[in-house]
Amino acid sequence: MALRALTAGYRTARSQTVGSLTHRYLLGVRGFASGEQQDLVVIGGGPGGYVAAIKAAQMGMKVTCIEGRGKLGGTCLNIGCIPSKALLNSSQKYHDAMDNFKEYGVEVSDVKIVLPQMMKQKDKAVAGLTSGIEGLFKKNKVSYIKGWGSFTSANDIDVALLDGGNQTVSGKNIIISTGSEVTPLPGIPIDEEKIISSTGALLLKEVPQHMAVIGGGYIGLEMGSVWGRLGAKITVIEFMDTIVPTMDSEVRKAFQRSLTKQGFKFKLNTKVNGAEIKGDKVILDLETKKGDKETLDADVVLVCAGRRPYLKGLNLEKAGKLQTDNRGRLEVNHMFQTSVPHIYAIGDCIPGPMLAHKAEEDGVAAVEYIAGKKGHVDYNTVPGIVYTHPEVASVGKTEDQCKAEGVAVKCGKFGFMANSRARTVGDFEGVVKFVSDAKTDKILGAHIMGPSAGELISECVLAMNYGASTEDIARTCHGHPTLSEAIKEAAMATYDQPIHS
Repeated sequence: MALRALTAGYRTARSQTVGSLTHRYLLGVRGFASGEQQDLVVIGGGPGGYVAAIKAAQMGMKVTCIEGRGKLGGTCLNIGCIPSKALLNSSQKYHDAMDNFKEYGVEVSDVKIVLPQMMKQKDKAVAGLTSGIEGLFKKNKVSYIKGWGSFTSANDIDVALLDGGNQTVSGKNIIISTGSEVTPLPGIPIDEEKIISSTGALLLKEVPQHMAVIGGGYIGLEMGSVWGRLGAKITVIEFMDTIVPTMDSEVRKAFQRSLTKQGFKFKLNTKVNGAEIKGDKVILDLETKKGDKETLDADVVLVCAGRRPYLKGLNLEKAGKLQTDNRGRLEVNHMFQTSVPHIYAIGDCIPGPMLAHKAEEDGVAAVEYIAGKKGHVDYNTVPGIVYTHPEVASVGKTEDQCKAEGVAVKCGKFGFMANSRARTVGDFEGVVKFVSDAKTDKILGAHIMGPSAGELISECVLAMNYGASTEDIARTCHGHPTLSEAIKEAAMATYDQPIHS
């Protein structure tokens, strides 16, 4: 059962903490030795799980979090969002030094890539954040068990500890927050050396001459950008007729043109029937929707064809009759409860966008429901961001969606070319677009391609959460000169007329 909107109020009271504080800290890595039943056990220490655990502890619950990776933060922090953004930043700095600095009167010579140092900086950022979460666990008195958990009953979980042995934890309530994994493709075995997932793309020891990316979604385009900036030829192979199909079509076309100018090559309406490693090359067998066949040679093939819920080893049958949908996601109600009422599920293993920030909101709302309060998550106002250059960020509905639903809309746009701050920093490719209800002017969607789009979208998210109109934004004073003035001008263009366009 797909979740869409969960509405209502907030907050709760604190209660007492049981046991010696010293005892809790000493056992923080191994969890409770006493066998005392916890108010909440969280399986999975990713963005959804660790946030849920901390929130529950702040609300006075006795909480244990189980994580098999040995490091908190999940895929996002360890092998996803965070390390990829570090490499995107480093590769952009290299690209700027090679191609852009001269325009600003800065001349550099002998610019070179030192890949080990680039990877070291990435790893340092990850290590600092993961240890920071452990510190938050100690601060909030969350017990942390390093190991893989599996149900032995509806309330009991056996944990295979990473340092050997087993431990049983019992919970009055349980949250499953085990995330997702890369969806494999038939005939394309991933070895993380020549045929790699997004994880392998973070660990390459040299820049490939040619990288083929299977899948034209967020992850493939981001990792393609990293290695493309560092010198690799990038070919994106996409089964559908567009890249990032959820993106507003007008913005998407501009985005694809931008990537093409950067050197990306796109093979759309094309599927990969198989892959074979021959010497130093990977040979891909391609077939278009028209039936035309060809082969493509690449040094490295990056498989980014989506993700699927990760529920392996949980022994769900021991927990009761937990229902899954046809995509393997746990079915939950509006309170995040599975078919076993005291077992909840959040994040990538339930319906909704597979995004770290969505999982965090799920975690907070689920804990509030467990505490007898009300939670709130509106999936229509969860932003999506592609951290390429230019960045692309969106929230709400696209113009195409509204038309398909028969909703009359007004659309307004404003290009960064006319934004003073964007011009002064020399980064002015892109546009802001609003989609609003034709009758009420209520904002239905916002779409940004341009500098700092991922930061700018938050103003639009806030506006949508409060049911604002584009006129509300247009009549709000924005600092000058700022990139955010493009948001104001696009809003003006939607309900009336912009000043600077």
